[in-house]
Amino acid sequence: MKPVYKSHPWHGIPIGESAPQTVTVFIEIVPTDTLKYEVDKESGYLKIDRPQKYSNLVPTLYGFVPQTYCGDGVANLARTNGAEKVQEGDGDPLDICVLSSHHISHGDILLQAIPIGGFCLLDKGEADDKIIAVLMGDPIYGQYKDITDLPDAVLMKLKHYFLTYKNLPGEPQHCEIAYEYGRAASHEVIRTSMSDYRDLIFKPI
Repeated sequence: MKPVYKSHPWHGIPIGESAPQTVTVFIEIVPTDTLKYEVDKESGYLKIDRPQKYSNLVPTLYGFVPQTYCGDGVANLARTNGAEKVQEGDGDPLDICVLSSHHISHGDILLQAIPIGGFCLLDKGEADDKIIAVLMGDPIYGQYKDITDLPDAVLMKLKHYFLTYKNLPGEPQHCEIAYEYGRAASHEVIRTSMSDYRDLIFKPI
């Protein structure tokens, strides 16, 4: 029998047979959103997390890779690569930014993306990796095969957003970028997050 109910976007949607070279992505936020939406882990519906602060809007399509999890494996990988301050994974699905030349007006959609790199973001000691990908078949961004191919301005805009998106005046900065990485390393992060997800789902009770 086919499922009667809508699949949960984190647990019920496959990452894709070609992962990590190509991955399914669930988009939560688009660049025009002035509210930060995220999937409610229990119900699978999009919920309002918080208003976007000031004029700092997400510069790309933003969401997560289904059936991934940032747990002990992702944290250990970050430490192995020099992020000594990492205490643990952030306990969420793996985040992903998808570059596209097309106007996509809303989130709560699925798409196919090709990872080309990412960076290891530290948020209060938690490993919160951000994979950078391009929309499959995009006529402009599809030419970029690795993060080193991107124009500097694109990468700097992404870094600035994640370094400042939680800041309030007078408060210390919460986030820092430990390091950035290319296509091959992004595949390793994705595979590790897939392994963390299996450990989360199938761990002994």
